[in-house]
Amino acid sequence: MGFATTVLRLVTGATMAGHGIQKLTTSLGGHGPEGTAQAFEQMGLRPGRHFGMATGAAEAAGGTMMALGLATPLACSMVTGVMVGAITKVHLKKGFWATNGGFEYNLGILASTFAIAGAGGGPLTLDGLRGKKHRGLGWAVLQLALGAGAAAGALAISDRQACTAPEGALSPAADASGEASADGDDDMVDLAAGDGLSGRTGAAQ
Repeated sequence: MGFATTVLRLVTGATMAGHGIQKLTTSLGGHGPEGTAQAFEQMGLRPGRHFGMATGAAEAAGGTMMALGLATPLACSMVTGVMVGAITKVHLKKGFWATNGGFEYNLGILASTFAIAGAGGGPLTLDGLRGKKHRGLGWAVLQLALGAGAAAGALAISDRQACTAPEGALSPAADASGEASADGDDDMVDLAAGDGLSGRTGAAQ
C-alpha cells in the first residue's frame, strides 16, 4: 500500500502544480497573470491579481513539494487551502456534482491530501531521505486545519475589500476585460483550475 500512496502523491502533486503554472503563466494552456486576474475579479476576489497569483503560487509550490515528498504536511495544507477556498467561494452553491459546477472534484483532492498527509507521502520521499518524515492522523488533521484556516483568512480579506470598494467600481483588470458580471458567475476561471468554467453551462474543467 505504501507505493500506492506514492502514486497518489505524484499524480495529485503534479496535477496541482500544473494548475498553478496555468495561473502564473500561459504554459500548459493557461490564461496567464492577466487572464487569471480578470477571472478572480469576476468571482469577487479582489484585488484579482493578488489573489490569483497567490492561488497559483500555492498550487505550483504545494503541488511540486507534494510530488517530491518535501515538507509533505505543509505541501498538503497549501493545496487544501486552495480547495477549501474554491468550494466556499465557487462550488458549494452549485451542489455536489462536477457536471453542474459542484465541489465533487475539489472534495476528491481534499481526500487525497488528507490521505497523503496521514501516510507521510509513502515511500520515496525527500522527507524520508532527510529523516524528517511525519505521518499519522494528527498530521492529516493538522494540515486540514491549517489549509482551512488560511482559506478563511483569505476570503475574509476579500470580503473586506469588497465592502470598502465604491459601489459599481471595477478594478483595472476587470474593467479591461469588459466581461465582469454583477454576481461573478459568468465565464469564470475555477479557483482550483486554469481552465474556463462557464456559469451558464456549469461544466467543470
